[in-house]
Amino acid sequence: MRAWFFFMAVLVVTGAARAAPEVPDPQDWTQLTPQQQTERREAIQRELATATPAERKAFQAKMRERLVELSPAQRQALVGQTRARWQSLSPEEKQQLAQQRRERILAMTPKERKQLLEQRREMLARLPPEERAALREKLPTR
Repeated sequence: MRAWFFFMAVLVVTGAARAAPEVPDPQDWTQLTPQQQTERREAIQRELATATPAERKAFQAKMRERLVELSPAQRQALVGQTRARWQSLSPEEKQQLAQQRRERILAMTPKERKQLLEQRREMLARLPPEERAALREKLPTR
């Protein structure tokens, strides 16, 4: 679930393309290998980097719309697929992907990081209480 939220947040926060790129289908996205996801994410980010603010805003709105449209069962299925894929990775692959995510976050401006955090909180606020509670249980204690 975290990986999915991270993916969406990165796409939403990053800058936008000549024409806004097509928003990926969440179910199709989970069928991609981690490498394919990375390549597609980078391509979308490149397109978004050259888009107008209006195009970026349209992309972000469509992305949010796609996520909100998912039923709890669909979200759970996506979470399960993402988790299974993550568990099937070797420790080296997991480390590499985690490092790539860290680098993307560190490359963001403070404003972008703040937007990412706000967007994640908004997504969580829209989840049904039982889904939020399930996610909260998985968080490491501070």
